[in-house]
Amino acid sequence: MGHRGINGRRCPGKVEILCYLVGSASVAGLIHLSTARFAMILSMTGYAAVAGELSFGGLNIELRSVNHRYLDLQFRIPDDLRMLEAALRERLASRISRGKVECRIGFNRLPAAQSTLQLNEELLRQLGQLDEKVRGALPAAEPLGVSDVLRWPGILGNDILPLEELQERCLQLLEQALKDFNGARGREGEKLKAVLLERIERMESIVLAVAPRIPQLVLAYQEKLAVRLKEALLDSESERLKQELVMFAAKIDVDEEIQRLTAHLAELRRILAKGGAVGKRLDFLMQELNREANTLGSKSVDMEVTQGAMELKVLIEQMREQIQNIE
Repeated sequence: MGHRGINGRRCPGKVEILCYLVGSASVAGLIHLSTARFAMILSMTGYAAVAGELSFGGLNIELRSVNHRYLDLQFRIPDDLRMLEAALRERLASRISRGKVECRIGFNRLPAAQSTLQLNEELLRQLGQLDEKVRGALPAAEPLGVSDVLRWPGILGNDILPLEELQERCLQLLEQALKDFNGARGREGEKLKAVLLERIERMESIVLAVAPRIPQLVLAYQEKLAVRLKEALLDSESERLKQELVMFAAKIDVDEEIQRLTAHLAELRRILAKGGAVGKRLDFLMQELNREANTLGSKSVDMEVTQGAMELKVLIEQMREQIQNIE
């Protein structure tokens, strides 16, 4: 039988703690997990590179990502392909939720595509008009030189690329790169998940060890107080003893903290099993777990409970570091 604490609540014994730890919250979680469709946990760190050929050149795409609080897409694209950025950005945003992602695209023309040079006379005329207009407004401005004109995008006829073919092939390669990229992130994510589950198991064992200590401490304090009252020739069943016990039990009562720690750990397991973009939710739970561990330590009057609270905080910090890598 557990000991009755303040407000008439019965402090749980070891068997009852075991039942509680696999009680309603965990059972409900297990029922949910047995019927849910799971998604993979993804790391925010990944890399992939693919290459393909077109009739007029070679195309390569490289994706790399690191941790970031939100989704930050950065592109390194040749000027000739800059018009493809919007389509690429849309495709990446539909497949990645968080992380600082860099997309590099390289394009190399085939020599045959560079053999014939044709001047784009219409563009040349427009450049001449713009040059005159600028120098009219800014007389000190240098006029355009031949080398400036020849380097201007589209000035040579062979600079005009078949954009539809290029975009279609680019999106095909991006899809292949995303498949490899997310595959790498998924493998890394599964490793992170295994680390987190191991930490959760250790935390559950600490909570299981700490919970029975509370009624034992109340009972030990009661016996100690009874001896002191007896030495003082006072009745060990006096009202003073009852008041002291109530005050002591209230001071060290961590029943709510134990319940919340247990519920948070069960929720961690459920979220990891469900998968998907869960990094922010896991990070929030780390804050909640840390708050309960701090309260547990502040209420402690027992070395084992204090050590348990410290171990919980160490494990929580270790988990928080790993969670920073999860999408």
